[in-house]
Amino acid sequence: MPGSNLKIAFLSGKGGTGKTLVSVNLAAVAQTPVYIDCDVEEPNGYLFFKPEHVESEKITVKIPVADDLLCNGCRKCVELCKFNALAYTNNKLVVFDEVCHSCGGCALLCPESALSEKEKIIGQVQRGVSEKVTVVTGMLNTGESSGIPIIKRLLETMPDNHEFTFIDCPPGSACIVMESIREADYCVLVAEPTLFGVHNLNMVYELVRLFDKPRGVVLNKCLERENPAEKFCLGKGIRILGKIPYDDELGTLNSNALISVREKDDFRKMFSNLLETVAKEARRETAINP
Repeated sequence: MPGSNLKIAFLSGKGGTGKTLVSVNLAAVAQTPVYIDCDVEEPNGYLFFKPEHVESEKITVKIPVADDLLCNGCRKCVELCKFNALAYTNNKLVVFDEVCHSCGGCALLCPESALSEKEKIIGQVQRGVSEKVTVVTGMLNTGESSGIPIIKRLLETMPDNHEFTFIDCPPGSACIVMESIREADYCVLVAEPTLFGVHNLNMVYELVRLFDKPRGVVLNKCLERENPAEKFCLGKGIRILGKIPYDDELGTLNSNALISVREKDDFRKMFSNLLETVAKEARRETAINP
């Protein structure tokens, strides 16, 4: 039931807005939470948490393998594949593992049963502990076409005995982001106070609207001047959950992969207050739309 274990996803229209800064620090001030890094192409939450007792699980997908003796060159599998992962050349069926999306359609379609499947490792899921935080990280191998199988595995193993699960999504609004927010109860959009930041905020705002997810915005790097992102939120009726000021010390700690709330009481208080606001809003929304 949403509310007993809140699953909160953190999104941003691009990298560098402070999405991981916010999610990592909120996780660090929560009571025994789970932090899941779904940014499988470039995960960096573990660099902050530095988890101990790490266990790894290899993630595999099925890739077609052709039997040259059975294949009659009908090319039905080649015509089926929309990702161009198959080609028939020099009287031989060639499989391009790098672009195969592991749908299994070619093996099902083959009239000669000339295609079977093999397991291919595409990455891993790591699980460890950093103080009271359970840290779960997805890592996609370089050159692989899709991290969705890893994200599915990450979200399959979400425990339900924690008050909070924080899901650090990939930046942008592509398919891997859609997969990351599928099980989320509430979405936190992190934005910068610039016109470019508004453009990127609008992308993820439209995405969470498409999925009909309750949402609010955290404005990062705020200065004492006009804030286009704040104006955008007010115009759209989006709840502003909090504002994080532009702070050299906060930036330095973050660039050194240090968790700010573990380094300074002022930052701990700031993010504790933000967590209280986020949790209150998320519980209110999930009570309205269970």
